[in-house]
Amino acid sequence: MTTVTPRGPDAVPDILDDVLRKTQDALWTAFSPDELPVVLAAFMPSQPVTVHSKAYIVLSAYCQRRRAEASSPEAGTQAICKTFETDVVARIADTDNLEVLAGLTFFAALFDVDHLSASSIFLRDGVLESIMDALDLFPTLRHIDIAVSHLLARVAGHKTCRALLGEDHHKWLEWKSRQTDDPELRAAAAVAMVKLARGSSVDATEAGGSVDQPMEDAELATLMKGLVVDGRQTSSVVDAVEGLAYLSTTPSVKEMLSKDPVFLSKLFAFVPRRKGASALSLEDVAGSPLYGTVVVIGNLCAYRPRLSPEEAQIAKLRRMAKTPKNPGQIQPEDREDPLDDDEHVKERGRKIVTAGALEALTSAVRATDSRAVRLVVGKAILSLIEDKENRGKVLQAGGAKALITIIQNVVSPSKPTDTNTVPQLDATDFEPVQALAKLAITASPVQVFGPNEGAIHDAIRPFSLMLTHPNANLLQRFEAMMALTNLASQSPEAASRIARADGLMNKVEMLMLEDHTLIRRASTELLCNLVAGCEEIFDKWGGTKNSSSKSKLQVLIALCDVDDMPTRLASSGALATLTASSDACQSLAELQNERHRILSILGQLIDPAVVARPLGDEEDGEQEEGLPTDPGLVHRGIVCVRNLFYGIENKAAQMEIASESNHVGLVHALVLAVKGCAQNTGSPILRPAAESLKWLLEHGVEIPV
Repeated sequence: MTTVTPRGPDAVPDILDDVLRKTQDALWTAFSPDELPVVLAAFMPSQPVTVHSKAYIVLSAYCQRRRAEASSPEAGTQAICKTFETDVVARIADTDNLEVLAGLTFFAALFDVDHLSASSIFLRDGVLESIMDALDLFPTLRHIDIAVSHLLARVAGHKTCRALLGEDHHKWLEWKSRQTDDPELRAAAAVAMVKLARGSSVDATEAGGSVDQPMEDAELATLMKGLVVDGRQTSSVVDAVEGLAYLSTTPSVKEMLSKDPVFLSKLFAFVPRRKGASALSLEDVAGSPLYGTVVVIGNLCAYRPRLSPEEAQIAKLRRMAKTPKNPGQIQPEDREDPLDDDEHVKERGRKIVTAGALEALTSAVRATDSRAVRLVVGKAILSLIEDKENRGKVLQAGGAKALITIIQNVVSPSKPTDTNTVPQLDATDFEPVQALAKLAITASPVQVFGPNEGAIHDAIRPFSLMLTHPNANLLQRFEAMMALTNLASQSPEAASRIARADGLMNKVEMLMLEDHTLIRRASTELLCNLVAGCEEIFDKWGGTKNSSSKSKLQVLIALCDVDDMPTRLASSGALATLTASSDACQSLAELQNERHRILSILGQLIDPAVVARPLGDEEDGEQEEGLPTDPGLVHRGIVCVRNLFYGIENKAAQMEIASESNHVGLVHALVLAVKGCAQNTGSPILRPAAESLKWLLEHGVEIPV
């Protein structure tokens, strides 16, 4: 075995740079005898953070290379183990403390980079014993204790490795986490305790049993919180924040942390705030608690998952399948902690916003381009704006700009030519887009995107992608449509860009036929704005006669007759716009001649007490009395009728429409509408209603006084 760092420490960065360049060479296959010892020793605490970061890059590049060249995942694991196993195991079993420290720190790094190969090495006979023997061999060396704690923390994150850890390992970690002489060691051991406790609890639950925890979550959280508030040693703070990132999933810990403004202030201060500063370099991020900080914020304001009835039933069946060994035993996940209900979450959110969480989150986006950090920030902002009181504060803190930056990183195509390629995303990737959509729904586009219309145009793609992507959930699709509806009303250009988004119109047309009321409503409202703002959609939906225009108009007519007021307003609004075209009026006349429902449905918009329901509705199980109306429906209905009358060019069709209008009671409804304007001569319905009656009179219909 070669010794640690065969060259001077000043040469280590240059050697790592040289190795990194070689990994890009297709002919490079392995480390040289001089290079491997440098890589193995690069993670020792005596090396600066910059060396640690470069070593991580080198190790990651090598492992990726080996896996890419392997015929299977198992072959990739074997190739990586073949490179490192002998040297790592030999160093850990060495009698020289520097060799042992090099082996332990590299082993922990390998778990971070390629846990499959690291786990394979750890599971070999005698490896765990050698790790623990090092503690007996060097009982006074704190760096060995810290390295073992860090390694056990990595081990505790993987079930197969965790199964080897027994009571002695638990007791050693508990002992080191309770000592007060060395905060860095205390934090490292406590993080391992937290991970081990969490993993053991999951293992026990899966097996239908329970596990005794040597230290309660509250005790561990208090320990970690104290280290953060003290904040004298960066390494201990990083470990403490990592531990709180795990512990803050527990409702009681969330409450404790959210009620401590001193702690929150200290925690948020770890995020660089200097405006205009360049993004942190990789080594800066690696040595900071930035990721852990945003995870804690996200946990404090996270709501329980909103499950659909089907998802709730599946979750119940899964819990039933995990039958406890003791018949009377209650599974932990069967109990919903009241500290995690919506009211408690909302209150925690307000407390952390007051303490400066929003500034910390937006600053974190500027501080690093890490995808992991930015996705957590997006999720946290989404949780915070569930409370409408926070939405204005989010905008003031630059939350919309931060979300736009995150979205560009997550959903932008890897190449300029890939704009029509569907990215590989899941529902969690859409959370920043969903947060921006919520802001765009409740605030004006100028407040969210600024005065530059280009920013609005840039938002169309992620919103349309969230609507059409198969992995987006139903709520995300709904909120995407709501946001796009607002954007479509901004300008004809915005509406046209939305209409041209890949796959969007097909999706909207399909969702207009959904049984879900809110989904059907949102899709109809979006179409209404697109018909008004985009000439292409106007023509497609009946403005110009084509093979499908009649069927599309029939859908809009049907939606005017559903039991949901906003849907009726949107569909009748789209019809009012479309009937400005004589082609649309001709198609509606043909539908009236075929089905005899058009005039009845339009009349129901004006006065359901006078106009009869279309024939067949009672057979469908609907109530005999008409649907409710409001001034908006009356106006839209009268405009549709007026446009229809004047848009029909065929004389025979005109006479037929006039006769049927009288038959269904539409004439009476128009008369009552005009009489209702007697005290309001400026009413917008007066002129189209009067023009409709004039047309009827000209076509032989007697108008009752």
